[in-house]
Amino acid sequence: QVQLVESGGGLVQAGGSLRLSCAASGRTFKSYAMGWFRQAPGKDREFVATTSWTGGNTYYARYADSVKGRFTISRDNAKNTVSLQMNSLKAEDTALYYCTAGQLARATPDEYDYWGQGTQVTVSS
Repeated sequence: QVQLVESGGGLVQAGGSLRLSCAASGRTFKSYAMGWFRQAPGKDREFVATTSWTGGNTYYARYADSVKGRFTISRDNAKNTVSLQMNSLKAEDTALYYCTAGQLARATPDEYDYWGQGTQVTVSS
């Protein structure tokens, strides 16, 4: 069982930055792929980014096209945390952001087993 708690959301102006963090419980954190999804009102849950540990100091990361070059996902296996640095934010990035854990670093929500409660990000234009 993995419990996930997100933090770092808030209100920011377009062009600004926010850093989301997710703290995970459990002893096997490094074996999980960790992802971020988001959901805006009236829309489906959308993939943002995912990362998995591939051994040593190497990690795999994948991003949605809509955030590539603006967002960076990172993880600290020693602290059981995963972060999402969001730069050059746009109004269309406004959503509830979820941290998630699963076996494989995929872009579909069905691949993930555990979800946090979400943290709200609002970007004003």
